[in-house]
Amino acid sequence: MIRYYPWLIGAALVSVPFLYSSPYPLHLMIVILLWSSVYTAWSMMGRFGLVSLGHGGFMGVGAYGCALLWNNFGLTPWIGIPLSMVMAVGVALLVAYPCSRFRITGHYFALVTMALSAIVLQVITATRDITGGSLGYTPNRVPGDHGSILAFQFNDKATWYLIALSVWGIMLLVRWRVDRSMMSHALEAIAEDEDAASAAGVNVTAEKLKAVALSAAMTAFGGGIYCQYMMFISPETVSGISVSLQMVFASVVGGLYVLMGPTVGAIITIMLSESLRIFFGTAAVGWDNLVYGVLLVLFIIYLPQGIVGSIQSRLTGARG
Repeated sequence: MIRYYPWLIGAALVSVPFLYSSPYPLHLMIVILLWSSVYTAWSMMGRFGLVSLGHGGFMGVGAYGCALLWNNFGLTPWIGIPLSMVMAVGVALLVAYPCSRFRITGHYFALVTMALSAIVLQVITATRDITGGSLGYTPNRVPGDHGSILAFQFNDKATWYLIALSVWGIMLLVRWRVDRSMMSHALEAIAEDEDAASAAGVNVTAEKLKAVALSAAMTAFGGGIYCQYMMFISPETVSGISVSLQMVFASVVGGLYVLMGPTVGAIITIMLSESLRIFFGTAAVGWDNLVYGVLLVLFIIYLPQGIVGSIQSRLTGARG
């Protein structure tokens, strides 16, 4: 019976918009699924000790790249999103290659990626004539009440829920495959001891670059889809250090080393943000980042495996 649980859960998730069509709860579930996808993409690097504080930059490249290609060149997001993923990979490799070659690791690597995130944010803000700067940017809408498949614009929440669910499923599948690949074993060996891994025949630079490229591409993919759903983006919502820290917080709190950890982290972060907005309104602007920081410190000290990881460990210990 246990082997059928994933299929039963999948069927239940797919049936949600057909059984319950209230717009606001569906919107929350869509946002949670999209951010879960981005957090899962970050964890593909983070779980191997490649702690990046620059993934807000990759998400920004994905979101703005897709929107700019559509508005300025009429390029459908079906092509614009893959091109934005390629751009994000290029930016990622531009930073990751010298870091790997010169063995910049640990907190130094995190600082370099944080600088990357800040640079992307500043570029978006400075090129206000093109990107709208701090005022934000809106993709051109197609006329009509039903949207357009070519423009990847849909006015129905149920449709967007199924799209977000599919994106989330793709991200989980990619991470599941990575976790069971030779690349995962190589990266775990590198995280333990680079010199020993290299002596054992592991191409340290190549394996690191593969992990960075995959994580950056999937993050940009999530950013492009998020842009198409929200139909409005700004530097603060899809780029910058605050977005990057949010990814770290959600992954660590949910459980960095377990498949569903980032998803649980997304549920916590989105519900926390929405609760503060509903109960405190504009007076709570920025409070979520403060709470994220405090909780992140507490979880690292007292619950380093995260919520899902700790529950899993307890269940395994109880069975043993």
